[in-house]
Amino acid sequence: MLPRVIQQVSQFQKGVSMSSISRATFDEVMVPNYSPMQMVPVKGKGSRVWDSEGREYVDLAGGIAVNALGHCHPEMINALTEQANKLWHMSNVYTNEPALKLAQKLIDNTFAEKVFFANSGGEANEAAFKLARRYASDNFGPEKNEIVAFYKGFHGRTLFTVSVGGQEKYTQGFEPLPGGIKHVEFNNIEALKEVVSDKTCAIVMEPMQGEGGIIVPDNEFIKQARELCDKHNALLVFDEVQSGMGRTGKLYAYMHTGVTPDILSTAKSLGGGFPIGAMLTTEKVAKSFVVGTHGSTYGGNPLGCAVAERVFDIINQPEVLKGVEEKHEYIKQKLLAINEKYNVFSEIRGKGLLMGAALNDSYEGKARDFMNATLENGALVLMAGPSVLRMAPSLLISNEEIDEGLAALEKGVQKVVGQ
Repeated sequence: MLPRVIQQVSQFQKGVSMSSISRATFDEVMVPNYSPMQMVPVKGKGSRVWDSEGREYVDLAGGIAVNALGHCHPEMINALTEQANKLWHMSNVYTNEPALKLAQKLIDNTFAEKVFFANSGGEANEAAFKLARRYASDNFGPEKNEIVAFYKGFHGRTLFTVSVGGQEKYTQGFEPLPGGIKHVEFNNIEALKEVVSDKTCAIVMEPMQGEGGIIVPDNEFIKQARELCDKHNALLVFDEVQSGMGRTGKLYAYMHTGVTPDILSTAKSLGGGFPIGAMLTTEKVAKSFVVGTHGSTYGGNPLGCAVAERVFDIINQPEVLKGVEEKHEYIKQKLLAINEKYNVFSEIRGKGLLMGAALNDSYEGKARDFMNATLENGALVLMAGPSVLRMAPSLLISNEEIDEGLAALEKGVQKVVGQ
């Protein structure tokens, strides 16, 4: 019987041996919703990556602000290995020790009093938006259901979260969209005042827009958003999926603002590369998620929580957070020096190690060209829209690695501008 099964499996695997895996394989076997680069990464260590042809790169992209400790950090490997030999999954019919330990650390170090675990930032936001509506319905009635969010925002890819995100390109063809959502210009308090009312259940915002172009709002804007929520009995929801977990030089970006949200979503760097997300909130708000109102099969699984706890312990150290701010300034000065030579950037944006180099009018819409040229010269960078180069490297990246990565970026700039 066994040989026949093996033969059937062999026949089922139509054609592609592991040795022949390439970028072309993607086009053959994957749904075409992504358009990945031609290089296929196969190994990472710290802030370096190697592709299938053995080429080495400096990683200034960090898996889109995910690999907060770089690739294959030994403490993360140890945490995963230790937990893998204990318990993988039991379902939420039970709790587990890693989830409780991680939740306690998140509570002890933030405004939060309660935690819900999910698998991703989109799921954490889905939980946040559902909780905001449920809380408003419980306390003020079902008519208080409007969510106010911002153009160029990004909150995930579920139908609900993509509808709250204010980018039409992500909603086209998926209509009809969930209703009760309004969008206004980010960092425009007058526009916000015009739409917030007693029907508003929540204002949803990134304390720094990521996908929208690395936009840092004025602190006064954030403070007045908080005041509007208080005035209209609405909740302030911060999406810190990208800006959280030390990325800005504080454990969470709200800590720069003097404003405390009612709900906060976190993911990406939380697991350092292992899929996990969390929604943080107060006890008062959390009461609306009574038994059965929301859930996640894998959310809070022991593997993810064990890894995330170790990541949390490493990031939440004064010397690491201080280093993030120091590296921000180091990178900024290097980018300004590049710009003095080639005059391609209009502005260097961001906080900590979530940075954006906005292209000036002469190079508008050409961020991908710069990204591709940088890759050819040995470094990984990102885009934040068609006209902003984004960098979100490991929080532990060295100055020497920064120098090497930005030297590759400069060569890429030189190629694009034709000098």
